[in-house]
Amino acid sequence: MTATGTATTTATLRLGTRASALARTQSQTVADAISAATGRSVELVTITTEGDTSAAAIPELGGTGVFVTAIRAALLEGSIDLAVHSYKDLPTAPAPGLTLAAVPARQDPRDALVARDGLTLGELPPGSTIGTGAPRRVAQLRALGLGLEIVPIRGNVDTRLGRVRGMGGTGHGPDLDAVVLARAGLARLDRLDVITETLDPLQVLPAPAQGALAVECRSSDARTRELLGRLEDPATRACVTAERSTLAALEAGCSAPVAAYAEIAEGEDGPELFLRASVTAIDGSDTVRGSLSGPLPEAAALGRALATELLGRGAAELMAVSP
Repeated sequence: MTATGTATTTATLRLGTRASALARTQSQTVADAISAATGRSVELVTITTEGDTSAAAIPELGGTGVFVTAIRAALLEGSIDLAVHSYKDLPTAPAPGLTLAAVPARQDPRDALVARDGLTLGELPPGSTIGTGAPRRVAQLRALGLGLEIVPIRGNVDTRLGRVRGMGGTGHGPDLDAVVLARAGLARLDRLDVITETLDPLQVLPAPAQGALAVECRSSDARTRELLGRLEDPATRACVTAERSTLAALEAGCSAPVAAYAEIAEGEDGPELFLRASVTAIDGSDTVRGSLSGPLPEAAALGRALATELLGRGAAELMAVSP
């Protein structure tokens, strides 16, 4: 099969994935769903990305795209047939030659706290060290005014959990009072038992598309597109479309302190999207927040409208604030 060709109806589909336990777990989940829905066998193909080989902070590596560029290159050259990404890692701009063939049902998008001694965020004493690698989380945690010391961290889930006192670990050793991670990743790894608090979005609003997966293939591969389309969850697609259109209209990437979260609620004329978003200065000094609601088919327009409102209230200036 060539990069522009179409997969045969019986060949094993090659699914490109990062090597981390979380990436392989969520890719295997999609592979199993494809096999169940279509009868096709799927094999995982491990691909190393820039984000996997560097210890530098994500913003230092260029932010958006560091976990997907190598996988997309393999997809375009035809060495794999599809790829599974954590949707929040994708750049907001479309990738020429590729299509987002399916957005499966989303996991809980909220953030989760894993703290020593079973503590909640409000129970951590001032001066406690809390690890996170996401500028969005850094900004929102600082904005809470709890007097926490935010420590930048990288690494896979087990590495991060191992930094928390009382949880063991290697490398740096247990030197933190808590870490904040995506609840969805812990759920996929069957590690929900370590969570000491699932953070209310009123405190810490999730990243756009957090908890969602993006299943990508070549635009020219009509057969694979049709197969993957059977995994589509329209409600999840609408929510993440609204969230990511907010991000795109703010001209911000996954390393910007932007949060957005859409839910589906019952409106007067049927189901509608309720979209919340915020931009927080990285030093936590100020935040602009907003919300809008509208019909599901207008998800992208809803996100753009909310971004325009936030920009009119100073969002661009907040994104430029240094830590």
